[in-house]
Amino acid sequence: MASSPLRATLKRVFSLQNRRRGVRRGALEHHAEFPRIVTVYLPPGYGERETTRYPVLYMQDGQNLFEPQRAFVPGQHWRLAEAADEAINERTASPMIVVGVDHAGPARIDEYTPTRDAKRKAGGKADAYGRMLLDELKPLIDARYRTVANDVAIGGSSLGGLVSLYLGLTHPGVFRAVAALSPSVWWDNRSILKSVDSFAALRHPHLWLDIGGREGRDALDDVRRLRDHLLAKGWTDNLRYFEDRRADHSERAWAKRAKGVLEFLFSPA
Repeated sequence: MASSPLRATLKRVFSLQNRRRGVRRGALEHHAEFPRIVTVYLPPGYGERETTRYPVLYMQDGQNLFEPQRAFVPGQHWRLAEAADEAINERTASPMIVVGVDHAGPARIDEYTPTRDAKRKAGGKADAYGRMLLDELKPLIDARYRTVANDVAIGGSSLGGLVSLYLGLTHPGVFRAVAALSPSVWWDNRSILKSVDSFAALRHPHLWLDIGGREGRDALDDVRRLRDHLLAKGWTDNLRYFEDRRADHSERAWAKRAKGVLEFLFSPA
């Protein structure tokens, strides 16, 4: 007969195997009628719980989130659906709807930047992009799905992280949480720092901020500076700052952090 410690170990192994076999998967839906492709992740059990409503996360660069064949580097995507399934099944995150919005191709840099950079002769259309999300896309999502209309988060990486942070700062009454992964703080002489410094709302969105150690010294210093400005403006327990020492600037790196982001943004009550 197996010893007591061995029996306990086997019990844990079998329990883990059973949990893996019992993992429930969410579903993806695509909407091509919007000006660009929108991909919606619905959590496990969405179709079975006809009265349950869910918080919503709006994510930028939707091409790179769910499907390997559509990613910027084919085969390297965020695996965001898998991360959400895992967190929800483990009950480390509350079930959520995720809305991935494809970027606008050549116009991406303009839409994802809050100011016009005179040197680059580009940028400055983040406010217009935000109006599209809030005035056109959000009403469509709220009408079609069982959302909690006032429980909304926004997130993205690189320039997508920059625009997500900017919109979170300028619309704190809409977005209760923000995820800015490896944000492009450098844009237009770090103009995002001015947006942080001018933040005057009483409500501070929960904020995930991170950077990879292999993204370059300037990027690391910029995000640390951003963190310090946020702390000076009153972000404390509602700020999660993370440095991944081995991470570069890629979908592969952000995929490794995706589950932790969801767990922070949608921490179970």
